[in-house]
Amino acid sequence: MNNINERATDFTLNDENGVPHSLKDYLGKKVVLYFYPKDNTSGCTSQALGFKELYEEFVKENAVIIGISKDSSSSHKKFKDKYDFPFILLSDESTKVLNDYGVYQEKSMYGRKYMGIVRTTFVINEEGIIISKEEKVNAKENPYCTLNIITNK
Repeated sequence: MNNINERATDFTLNDENGVPHSLKDYLGKKVVLYFYPKDNTSGCTSQALGFKELYEEFVKENAVIIGISKDSSSSHKKFKDKYDFPFILLSDESTKVLNDYGVYQEKSMYGRKYMGIVRTTFVINEEGIIISKEEKVNAKENPYCTLNIITNK
């Protein structure tokens, strides 16, 4: 189920403007597919700002960045506009893709159990094969570590 050396499961989700994107649209490019819990929270904002800061470096490596959360397209639009993110944010309100990628899991906070997104980043090669899967990533460090994976440093 979406592990290293396996073909990434294709999907189609809408971006912040309601435009559909399919993973197969990006064959021929590296894809950084990062799943994050919620727009406009401190960790998620820090992670996204890191990807923004390194965006041109990813582009030089023929990579696209795609963030996915359970938030609505309108929430993504506000988040993207507020910080001027240059990459794609997709909405998975149904949690189908989140479940397909195994990132929608039971979590616990202050003894209360709930379902939520485990911050996870996949790197997919030009042929659609997963070459890296980083789970429970550090929001602030994740963009830098992901760039190192792509550049083989």
